[in-house]
Amino acid sequence: NVTSYVGSEQEYFLVPEEYFQKRLDLKLTGRTLFGAQAPKGQELGDHYFGSIKEKVANYMKDLDEELWKFGIPAKTKHNESAPSQHELACIYRDVNITTDNNNLLMQVMQDIAKKHGLRCLLHEKPYQGVNGSGKHNNWSVVTNTGVNLFKPGSNIAANIPFLATVACLVKGVYEYADLLRLSMASAGNDHRLGGHEAPPAIISMFFGDAIDRIIDEIIEGKEIKKIDKDRFQTGVSVIPDFAKDNADRNRTSPFAFTGNKFEFRGVGSSQSIANTNTMLNSILATEMHEMADLIETGKTPMEVIKAFLKESRKVIFSGDGYSHDWEEEAKLRGLPNRKDTVEAIETLKNEKMTSMLVNLGVYSQVEIDSRYEVLLDSYSKVIQLEALTALKMAKNQIYPAALSYLNKISETVANLNSINVNNDYLLDDVKELSSLLKDMKDAFNKLSDSIDVVHDITNDAHLKAQGWRDKVIPAMNELRKIVDIIETKVDANCWPIPTYADLLFGI
Repeated sequence: NVTSYVGSEQEYFLVPEEYFQKRLDLKLTGRTLFGAQAPKGQELGDHYFGSIKEKVANYMKDLDEELWKFGIPAKTKHNESAPSQHELACIYRDVNITTDNNNLLMQVMQDIAKKHGLRCLLHEKPYQGVNGSGKHNNWSVVTNTGVNLFKPGSNIAANIPFLATVACLVKGVYEYADLLRLSMASAGNDHRLGGHEAPPAIISMFFGDAIDRIIDEIIEGKEIKKIDKDRFQTGVSVIPDFAKDNADRNRTSPFAFTGNKFEFRGVGSSQSIANTNTMLNSILATEMHEMADLIETGKTPMEVIKAFLKESRKVIFSGDGYSHDWEEEAKLRGLPNRKDTVEAIETLKNEKMTSMLVNLGVYSQVEIDSRYEVLLDSYSKVIQLEALTALKMAKNQIYPAALSYLNKISETVANLNSINVNNDYLLDDVKELSSLLKDMKDAFNKLSDSIDVVHDITNDAHLKAQGWRDKVIPAMNELRKIVDIIETKVDANCWPIPTYADLLFGI
């Protein structure tokens, strides 16, 4: 038999408890709904490459000890790209154990953080303008005799199990890309996917030059040449050169081959890895079934491998997955691009996708129909909660605070005027802030109206989810844009909530 093994990485943010308690958006939604950019972000990479702060190191040590008590061995702990962002990775294990461990891990991380006066944020995008958080799903399949089917070996041409498994996977990803996109779909992950920090919503595969060449040789019917690893020249006489990795990762690819496994990079930090691994195992199983049937009719393994790769080569892409050019190229290749969760959920109405899962016995049709309704409902409720929270913060915290500051500088204008001192410069500030506050009030009234309109949609879960996406989210974004500008105009001592500088650099 064959079992899948997974190593799951987990990214997260830490924030001081005192600041967390003063942010209604963090408490209720897990992300900041307002916040002007701090003067400093992640530009210098000094957090990523810097030493771990003592308070964070103490948290990591306690977390490590607690995880071992639960039987969850965690190996990697380090800073991540954004300020106050970190990563933890568990030991590579059987997929069912890894999935359970990751679910438990997320709860333990949050519990231990509280003991250190911190809060652990698992939202995919807690802060606008810096990298969000995901979890890389490192996946392979291994036989009961200990053979990793994704290990190329020293002679790839003779390693038919490797070539066959890769061919099945390439064809499966090409045909069932929508299911993989669905497996990483969530309201939180919509903020992250496709930005210059995470893979795009377009599902493609990356192998590296060496494997790409072998695939081309198979498709063209040429003799498969042996792969010779290039040597990395250090340029330092006392340090020897060393072999380069032929499968060096393309960080912009959602699904990259990494030597003896594949790294699926799109899963959001708060999501379970169960859905992704269910889909990966299912698409590989169904293509292996088809390959076995064809071989049993008399075709040779290499004939089937060639046919599979020739049919699905379009899904392999080695370029910049973040670029606009790739979107255009993917469209020409016929690859799907479901840009948001509502679009991704529609996959469950695609008979080709769902029949594969039903035929394998993974889900019944009733279970698929149920998931369709539940996922749409969950999406709608997340956006509704964010919209109502943004409305409350805007109306009851930020608007009154900004009005109070406007009154303060208006009094200063009057005082200066009474003693015949030039106050034109300050009068300009009054006019600008007053105009912004009017825009803000118009924006939160528009948001309130949008919420009411969508809330009245009751009979169709899909239409309701579309309403939250198309009407409410744009209204929220418009309100945020104005509020973030106002933050830059108001005395910091008068601003009612902790700023990005507090949240990102407060530890």
